Amino acid sequence: MADNSFSDGVPSDSVEAAKNASNTEKLTDQVMQNPRVLAALQERFDNVPHTPSSYIETLPKAVKRRINALKQLQVRCAHIEAKFYEEVHDLERKYAALYQPLFDKRREFITGDVEPTDAESEWHSENEEEEKLAGDVKNKVVITEKEAATAEEPNPKGIPEFWFTIFRNVDMLSELVQEYDEPILKHLQDIKVKFSDPGQPMSFVLEFHFEPNDYFTNSVLTKTYKMKSEPDKADPFSFEGPEIVDCDGCTIDWKKGKNVTVKTIKKKQKHKGRGTVRTITKQVPNESFFNFFSPLKASGDGESLDEDSEFTLASDFEIGHFFRERIVPRAVLYFTGEAIEDDDNELEGDEEGEDEDDVEINPKVGNFGATQTSSLCCTVRFFKMFPTLRQ
Repeated sequence: MADNSFSDGVPSDSVEAAKNASNTEKLTDQVMQNPRVLAALQERFDNVPHTPSSYIETLPKAVKRRINALKQLQVRCAHIEAKFYEEVHDLERKYAALYQPLFDKRREFITGDVEPTDAESEWHSENEEEEKLAGDVKNKVVITEKEAATAEEPNPKGIPEFWFTIFRNVDMLSELVQEYDEPILKHLQDIKVKFSDPGQPMSFVLEFHFEPNDYFTNSVLTKTYKMKSEPDKADPFSFEGPEIVDCDGCTIDWKKGKNVTVKTIKKKQKHKGRGTVRTITKQVPNESFFNFFSPLKASGDGESLDEDSEFTLASDFEIGHFFRERIVPRAVLYFTGEAIEDDDNELEGDEEGEDEDDVEINPKVGNFGATQTSSLCCTVRFFKMFPTLRQ
């Protein structure tokens, strides 16, 4: 029987494969001559993402070596920048001492311990001329009535509910305040910021000063925010300035039955053996602004926090930063609402000209619906500490 598997000494399957390859090559040539196909291929190549990292990978080893040298220089720059921020912190401490006499006088005016002089009370508004003309006309018509009304006008001591009004005006703070917190906050007389002493770890303390009240015996409640200003060894290029890394509260000495941070609930409990039922009372946590002084601790033992805890801690850091950078230095403008209008205008200005797809979340402040804040000395970098918040 003749063997058909060979033809002139060449296996038949090899001959068939050669024919198929030849046909494929001819078909490829025909396809590649089609302008539509070429255009489609070019479009696909153009849409392939060319990332910086992919470009770096294509560079020669000698160039990569020089890039590594640049990174070494960048790390050294980060350490110099850290020293810069340490000196800025010292400068803040110096100027805080210059501000404090003015803030002390502010407190005296608010509490009514001191009455401002006529010169201290004089203020020229933007619409002063118009108001003056309108006032002159009105005075000529109703001078007698005005004098009578002035005589009967109440004259309360100081500026009642000054700080409580600020809490009510600022959304970030009002969201923390419950109805049962309000009577307590009406006793708040002052909020101060104190910086850490020279040579001590970088930090600042918020002091909330209260007049004697029926709720707790403390005259001052404190919240300490700890910061660090050094590049992370594992990620030195992420350094953008000092960051809040942890905070400590204080113990509130509540008077009997006045602790608003807990509530008492009644619960029925059945005895397993006898089957009898008894009612027990139990104290459980209650939402309150005064939980601000019992903060969640940042995990320092390597254990990760859950997402809710990360969000809570990040929000706490932002509130502390906001008190320090905006509320305390500009208190009267938050009382009148002028600072809030300025903040709103800043946000509107940032949004102008932005397409919906172009809006980004600032990783320094997170997306908590709060006014954007910025500070030369304190960059609150939440997402670096809490990676799940990026999601």
